[in-house]
Order: sequence, then C-alpha cells, then structure tokens
Amino acid sequence: MDKFRVGIIGVGGIANGKHMPSLAKLPHVEMVAFCDIIEERAQEGKAKYGTPDADVYTDYRKLLERKDIDVVHICTPNKWHAEMTVAALESGKHVMCEKPMAINYKEAKDMVDAAKRTGKKLTIGYQSRHRPDSMYLKQYIEEGGLGDIYYAKALAIRRRAVPTWGVFLDEEAQGGGPLIDIGTHALDLTLWFMNNYKWESVMGSTYKKLSQRENAANAWGPWDPKQFTVEDSAFGFIKFENGATVVLESSWALNTLYVKEAVCTLCGTEAGADFDDGLRINGEKFSRLYTFKPDLSSGGVAFYEGSRGEKPQEAEARLFYDAIANDKSPFVLPEQAAVVTQILEAIYTSAATGKPVFNPELSK
Repeated sequence: MDKFRVGIIGVGGIANGKHMPSLAKLPHVEMVAFCDIIEERAQEGKAKYGTPDADVYTDYRKLLERKDIDVVHICTPNKWHAEMTVAALESGKHVMCEKPMAINYKEAKDMVDAAKRTGKKLTIGYQSRHRPDSMYLKQYIEEGGLGDIYYAKALAIRRRAVPTWGVFLDEEAQGGGPLIDIGTHALDLTLWFMNNYKWESVMGSTYKKLSQRENAANAWGPWDPKQFTVEDSAFGFIKFENGATVVLESSWALNTLYVKEAVCTLCGTEAGADFDDGLRINGEKFSRLYTFKPDLSSGGVAFYEGSRGEKPQEAEARLFYDAIANDKSPFVLPEQAAVVTQILEAIYTSAATGKPVFNPELSK
C-alpha cells in the first residue's frame, strides 16, 4: 500500500507527546481519524496532525467501523486498553497500544489471543528498548558478553515526581500507580535483556506512606490527597524457573536520592552492566577488574543503523510499520508484554494478601 491510514484513540498527553509527533515523521503514514471523549482534544489533534479530510469521533466504535483504516493507536487510560485493542483487532486493524498492556493478565491474554485469531499485528509501547544504550547492551548480551544473567534490579525510582494530571492517581482507571506506570518500563527492559519470561514466584509490597500529605513538594506541584488512590511506591522480588532473581523498585514519591527511571542493573557470569553513569559494563580480565563505557554518540548499533538522531519513540513507530509492511514480528511481542503485566499483577496481589504468588502456568 502507498499509505497507512491511521486512527488515534485517545488524543491526550501520550498521543500528543509521543505517538502523533512520531507518526508525523513517517512519509508512508497519514492520520485520518481522531477519537477522544473530549471532542475538543480530537479536533486539536486533527488540526495539528490530520489530513485535510480527517474525521473526529467521541465514540471509538464509530472509528472502528471504518474499513479504510489500517492501523489504530490506543492512547487511553489503562482500563480501556484491552477492550479497545480487542475490538480494533476484530475490526481488521493492526494495533499499537500504549503501555502497560492491560490492568491484569486475563485482559492481556485476551489481547494476545485476539491478535492470533485475527492475524493482525499487535505491539505495546515500550520505547525504552529503542534507546541507543539499550540497543547496544542488547547486542552485547546476545553475543554472550554478560554470560548467564542470574541477578538483576529493575529500577523506576522518582523522589518526588507524582503525575497530577489526567487519571494517573485514579486506581479504577489506571489499575495502579508507579508500579504499573513506570515500573512496567523497567521490568520490560530487564526481561528483554535477560530474554527470560518464565517466572516462578513473586513477593510484593506496595506503600501509601506519602500520598496523603497536603502541599507536598512535587515536580508538577502538590497533589490532591483525596484523589491519590494508588500506591506511591511498590517493590517486587521475582524468582524465575532457571533460578534467576529480579528485584523491581518503583516510586513516584520516596525519600531517596537514588533516582533512576526505566533502567536496570544486570549481573551475569561473564560481566555486569548498569546505567548509573551512562551505560557501564564491568567484569574481570587477566585477573584485573575493568569498567567499560561505550561511546554511544555515533551510530552502528544493530537496528539503529542509519537512524542517528532518531528518538526512541520514532524508532518504535518506524519499526512497527516496517513489521506490518513486510509481515514481520513486531519488535515488542505481545506475548512478552503480557508476561510483564502478569508479573505486575502478581506483585499487587502479593502485596494485598501478604503471601507469595506462584505462576499458575508452570504447573501446566
């Protein structure tokens, strides 16, 4: 096809900050439909990014009725991801769904099953994989540089950066707080580096220690304690079938100076890696310890060749449409994203019950 005709469902912050600007840079993509429950947002999206004859909707079902739309981007609150994605796939559209995939594993699995049933492409918006440091480290790992990775920390820690807009603080709409919002990026990145999705058990803790404070210091101004119904921090201890361990740390508000987001620490039999001062790889050679910092100021990394200056979200969009055009698997597989959702749900469940959660699929 000459052009991919695209519909945007949810024309809020993530659509304006990530999806639509990235799509606008792809010459073979045109945005022809915009849907939001606030019609003014959809109109603004059309005015800035749409074709002259683009249409505006307040009901996503009307958009999906159109047979001339090839791809849909789901950029809504988390609770709607599964319902809208399944409906879009069933209507014959390929789908890019913003992270997290869903608010629970059942819904995530429904999305995976719908993609298989319809034969349409589905991917989830984990753009951190496309950073130059991530791509370099992935290639280094695939060539055996770290050996067997048996311990990792997935880090998404903010000191005081609680998002106060939209529905971020609403548990019913989002399914959780920092764990499902930014912890999901850190966990996806870690599991992708390890290429390990066979988790065995999870222990989790969530806290609401700072969320009820009035006039709290915050990057985006004080939050309203009455609206803050999600956790302010969450932590998980994850064991895998092969014996590997991952510790997941996430917070929007935590009394710490160690602030890291969408990064991880990896420890393998041959070397380790972290992102504490840029990407650092450490190990031992000739009975001496070493620390190596690759120069990532130029191209040359697999999947990044020829795209110097391209932002991660732009690479994400480009590669998804390449997968559609050439009938290839998406860079972020829905099956991988579903496991991320499954582990996050297990952390919440463990925190609520005070008990470990075991992977029910391992006994099958």
